Amino acid sequence: MPNIKSAKKRVKVNRTKAAANKARKSNLKTVLKKADIACTTGAADKTEAIRVAIKKVDQACAKGLIHKNAAARKKSQLAKKLNAAG
Repeated sequence: MPNIKSAKKRVKVNRTKAAANKARKSNLKTVLKKADIACTTGAADKTEAIRVAIKKVDQACAKGLIHKNAAARKKSQLAKKLNAAG
């Protein structure tokens, strides 16, 4: 445990930000899974699920959770799944 006041604050801030990042990343994975399931099962709302997933990927990229190339790759994969589903 640090002794300096600013170092103590950094520990607290890092813990808070790590928890927020973990929650955002978990939410992103959940949305991506829902979109994948919607495409594979041929659900009626698959277009909406893909749209929501792409929006979440863009938000994660903007927040710095994922790299921009990873975001582009995930969006491309989602579009490919939607097109393959019909």
